[in-house]
Amino acid sequence: MARSVGIGFQDFEQMITTNNFYIDKTSFIKEWWEYNDVVTLITRPRRFGKTLNLDMVEHFFSVNYSGRSNLFHDLSIWQEEKYRKLQGTYPVISLSFANVKETSFQSTKKRICQIIEKLYNKYDFLLECDCLNEKEKETYQKISADMEDYLATDSLNALSDYLMRYYGKKVIILLDEYDTPLQEAYVHGYWDDLSSFIRSLFNAAFKTTSFLERAIMTGITRVSKESIFSDLNNLEVVTTTSEKYEASFGFTQEEVWDALKEYGLYENREQVRTWYDGFTFGTKTDIYNPWSIINYLNKKKFSAYWANTSSNSLVGKLIREGSANTKIIMEDLLSGKTFHTEIDEQIAFNQLDYDENAVWSLLLACGYLRLINCCMDEEWGIEKYELAITNKEVRLTFRQLITGWFSKFTPAYNDFIKALLADDKKAMNTYMNRVAFTTFSYFDTGKHPSKESEPERFYHGFILGLMVDLAERYSITSNRESGFGRYDVLLEPLSDADDAIIMEFKVHDPTDEDTLADTLQKALEQIERKKYSAILEAKGFTSDHIRKYGFAFEGKTILIG
Repeated sequence: MARSVGIGFQDFEQMITTNNFYIDKTSFIKEWWEYNDVVTLITRPRRFGKTLNLDMVEHFFSVNYSGRSNLFHDLSIWQEEKYRKLQGTYPVISLSFANVKETSFQSTKKRICQIIEKLYNKYDFLLECDCLNEKEKETYQKISADMEDYLATDSLNALSDYLMRYYGKKVIILLDEYDTPLQEAYVHGYWDDLSSFIRSLFNAAFKTTSFLERAIMTGITRVSKESIFSDLNNLEVVTTTSEKYEASFGFTQEEVWDALKEYGLYENREQVRTWYDGFTFGTKTDIYNPWSIINYLNKKKFSAYWANTSSNSLVGKLIREGSANTKIIMEDLLSGKTFHTEIDEQIAFNQLDYDENAVWSLLLACGYLRLINCCMDEEWGIEKYELAITNKEVRLTFRQLITGWFSKFTPAYNDFIKALLADDKKAMNTYMNRVAFTTFSYFDTGKHPSKESEPERFYHGFILGLMVDLAERYSITSNRESGFGRYDVLLEPLSDADDAIIMEFKVHDPTDEDTLADTLQKALEQIERKKYSAILEAKGFTSDHIRKYGFAFEGKTILIG
């Protein structure tokens, strides 16, 4: 009889004792212990079992679970006597920053301090023992949500000291989702303040001391060493390209196939592969997202389960506010193409506004892109990565994200699409000006917005929206060569029932054009002069089935003709 499939379990004990569907990942305990690294940072996309694995490690090592070896009797770790003797023998400090998603530095610091205060409350028995002197006990009681910075940044280090004295053994520290507050700090503009605070906290807690046995940190991204890890010389970083622990997070194809057999779904395995496969960790390919697989086993229908677990605010910000080139690459990815780029797995959040490669590095770390191939540029000695959208589920995520950009601000976007399909220029002008008025600044809110870049950022965001709304009727491309130049937008119909469409965008230049109508005329003349229709004519489209539109910009005003 198949086990029950529970959704959202992050408590290892509850998972085991209720006989829920669980894939044995206890080999991670042995692998981690034998590598003997003092501080290990493991990055994986969200919903890949990081929290459950850390809870598993806590249940295995913590003195709080001494005598609970029954939780591991049927799992692989219990096959070796050496590890049976380790169970329940270490003081373990376990905390998570997963829910630290505040919009200001002060509220974020207070939230972190509140988490540390609750952690201290669990060990109030230390105040009754002789391990602490009176001054230390007085400091202990000052730990609170409103404590001063010097107390907060030393708090984990101090607690490690107290627990080592009490138990006579060094401490294991487990920190889950260490980078969640850092991502929020970037999105909401308080990166510098928070990175300084976190750097001091981590330096005190994780730098080699006489109190620390081992530590594990997990997160989605590897934040650059210079940002918060500059003082740590004992940090082992395990990213998605590392071979360590490559099968410990996520489900392998063999594990997924066995699960499908258990629940009578094996005949759907190729659809499951299309929807949820595509992740690669180290040399291990065909890794599946556990959250998606568990939901599929539970509901027995295909859906974008992983996509619906977060607001994707950071990803949306990076693409929406990105350069025209960023949006052009997204157009290619959405149409099923790949692209080549350099990747730096150390994410420098304060460089995301300037370094386009950092954007793709982040999307790879977050699981939105997958690695197809990696090759060395022999001339420059630089590794080039070939990337693609991970799978069908992620493609749907991007579609929802882009649709939300426009639906959030105005229903006029849908009305513009209808007017475009009907070749109603008057309505196109009416609705596009409404769209532009409400969304121009939305596409140009980076740290260095410029008046010149506004139309370009806007219209490439607009093209991504077209690709989502018209993907079933048109193949949509932009900034590609045709005739004697590069057109701005080309919509090639997938059916003979629709006309092809060419769009050219121009910003009004008062030194060359008296009116916006003159700018519009220049756009239309450029379409003809540079023969942008050549690529369509070569495919058999006749002139009466090719529509040509000019878009003239002046501030937030647009004239279409």
